[in-house]
Amino acid sequence: MEQTAVLEHFDVEKIRQDFPILTRKVNGKPLVYLDNGATTQKPKQVIDAIVEYYTQLNSNVHRGVHYLSQLATDAFEVTRRKLRPFINAAHEHEIILTKGTTEGINLVASCYGKAYVKAGDEIIISAMEHHSNIVPWQMLCEERGATLRVVPINDAGELDMEAYRAALNDRTKMVAVTYVSNALGTVNPVGEIIRQAHAAGAPVLLDAAQAVQHLPIDVQALDVDFLVFSGHKMYGPTGIGVLYGKEKWLDAMPPYQGGGEMIKDVAFEKTTYNELPFKYEAGTPNIEAGICLAHAVDYLETAGLNRIAQHERELLAYAGGRLLEIPELRIIGTAQEKSSVVSFLLGGIHPYDVGVILDKLGIAVRTGHHCTQPLMERYGIPGTVRASIAMYNTKEDIDALVAGVQKAAEMLA
Repeated sequence: MEQTAVLEHFDVEKIRQDFPILTRKVNGKPLVYLDNGATTQKPKQVIDAIVEYYTQLNSNVHRGVHYLSQLATDAFEVTRRKLRPFINAAHEHEIILTKGTTEGINLVASCYGKAYVKAGDEIIISAMEHHSNIVPWQMLCEERGATLRVVPINDAGELDMEAYRAALNDRTKMVAVTYVSNALGTVNPVGEIIRQAHAAGAPVLLDAAQAVQHLPIDVQALDVDFLVFSGHKMYGPTGIGVLYGKEKWLDAMPPYQGGGEMIKDVAFEKTTYNELPFKYEAGTPNIEAGICLAHAVDYLETAGLNRIAQHERELLAYAGGRLLEIPELRIIGTAQEKSSVVSFLLGGIHPYDVGVILDKLGIAVRTGHHCTQPLMERYGIPGTVRASIAMYNTKEDIDALVAGVQKAAEMLA
């Protein structure tokens, strides 16, 4: 399918033309979409690919000898082939297609936990994790009699690296941390986190749900053991995600689910499991989303992740400066290294009330705890208003947000 031409510079107006939803109105106002941390909008290239699948290719994959099944299988496997260089995995079979980040984390917690975690062992996470990178590890610890250890953060929203180093010991069986905080925008020093964990003999899982669409990622350079992310946060469909795992771990761990595709031979006496990556892909996958994720990868690579990162850094700095012009507004999360998220409170006004007024003005933001309740408790707040930036956002979007927050301040004072 035709892709947008490679841009010599980042032309945001050209990018915006590829996203049909950005032309619509909400409550009679032009849509200003700043809830990209929850999900991103989709370019025409991805939307067209969805239509093409259902009108030209619809068939099950990996199992049929007929023409449509072969076409669908080939298109589905193109995605795996494109994802390998996208994150610089060593092998295609290290790319497992999942439902999303949450399933990827649960898969590792379950399968790695069965193989390697026993009573008295420890799992390390951070105080800024999404619930999806807390609860699976809690469940594992309860099941295996292990201990969950939490690395604290400072007031700026940065990890206490001294506390992290002190937490590592010979009982540490996994370090699971977010690459970029969905609630604060903090970019964690993941290279150092991985080096320290490996020195202690522990593998690392990175939650890259809020990173892969904003920053280039090289899993081999990082030497990370597991990395998970979701398609819908990187301009692709919902219901599809990626688990990267080093071959040595994926080979050693037991399967996650039993069923079709993940088997080589089945008898009532014994089943032999399939080779990678199919060992972890039981049942019929989300074929349409799997195929269309390749088009999202193409789109990101065409736009250029380095150009996207620079554009979003400029917008983030602009948003922070403009918002702080508003009396009584305070930003929650002021780490030196941030990406694409500005969370804030407006005096003593509840975030929900600010969000409702912004919605009336056609401005989409997220309010609440952002699935990070322990983090909000750390700051002693019920939640925040979160504006999360994507490649198609503009300074005009930020200006509209600032004007909307000022209006909310006047109305709710």
